[in-house]
Amino acid sequence: MKPDDCSYQIYLNLLKEELIPATGCTEPISVAYAAAMAREVLGVLPDTCTIEASGNIIKNVKSVVVPNTGGLKGIAAAAVAGIVAGDASKKLEVLGAIEEAAKSQIKEYLKAHTVTVLPAHNDIVFFIAATVKKGNDEATVVIEYEHTNIVQIVRNGETQFEKGDGSAEGGGLTDRNSLNVKDILDFADSVRLEDIAEIIERQVTYNCAVSEEGLKHDWGANIGKVLLKAYGNDIRTRARAAAAAGSDARMSGCEKPVVIVSGSGNQGMTASLPVIEYAKALHVSREKLYRALVLSNLTTIYQKAGIGRLSAYCGAVSAGCGAGAGIAYLHGGGYEEIAHTIVNALAITSGIVATAQSLLVRPKSPRRLMPAFLVTTCTRISSNFLAAMVL
Repeated sequence: MKPDDCSYQIYLNLLKEELIPATGCTEPISVAYAAAMAREVLGVLPDTCTIEASGNIIKNVKSVVVPNTGGLKGIAAAAVAGIVAGDASKKLEVLGAIEEAAKSQIKEYLKAHTVTVLPAHNDIVFFIAATVKKGNDEATVVIEYEHTNIVQIVRNGETQFEKGDGSAEGGGLTDRNSLNVKDILDFADSVRLEDIAEIIERQVTYNCAVSEEGLKHDWGANIGKVLLKAYGNDIRTRARAAAAAGSDARMSGCEKPVVIVSGSGNQGMTASLPVIEYAKALHVSREKLYRALVLSNLTTIYQKAGIGRLSAYCGAVSAGCGAGAGIAYLHGGGYEEIAHTIVNALAITSGIVATAQSLLVRPKSPRRLMPAFLVTTCTRISSNFLAAMVL
């Protein structure tokens, strides 16, 4: 694939759009972003705040720790953190730089002010509306379909910004209809390193830092440490432990940013950390690692294209299959091996249902990777382990 090809630019734009930093679990951060923007539009610290959210948002925010709040959980905490100390210009890093004094202010605001959380009465899977009031002044910010996709801003009944239906539903993102495994592999093989080095190196640096934090310190359920202690230090266990430790730290309030994929930090870590661990074990070049991560990330994005940001289908399954594709690539696999790895891994794991962002998610993270590891090995050593279809 050549740099002046249309597909080349589409795939490169997808990586730039999707592989972005986020501090904390992305659903509460999206709530914080909406609330911070509403406060900015209002112009003063509000007396009241109302958050309307779709069911998937409520589910995913309910039990996860909001970063830089001293351990607070839930929609009200996320909204108040955004109102009191958030920087709306940072989007998914809106809570990335909160000082100690502000953490106390967040707790004080929660005690002294009313924060109302309501279910949204519409069919939009991803919906957040943050309304803040001070005296007779009121501001509302609405996010739909994607974590930072603001579709409407209203102040005192006057619409200051509104997206049309088409751009609102797509979130303004690059079209995914051209994605397919053969072209993704072609792009991974041919992309100029200077075009992707900064994007991929940031993913490696950020996600490894969060994973190491989860392995070294006491975060959440300590799944990564448990895996290493219970099952030893082989490469499969190390790869699973790396992803699990990152998930534990991130969802327990770790303030370090991660590079997300398809709007999810857990998917971002699942798609990258196992590939990075295998690259270390196989002693491959940095270039080979970069190309394998390009393949893993785009394969994850491809699978998620028809599912959407939030669904009952566990999105990290897609990331686990993406990681399997990346690992197959590190082993020298071509199109046939990579396609069979994806299809067979999906056949094994596709029934996993998404749960709330909580302790339940963390042990599921390494489970999503085991079928990918098994399929990658079987495809390499046995010509009989082939899928009935090729992507």
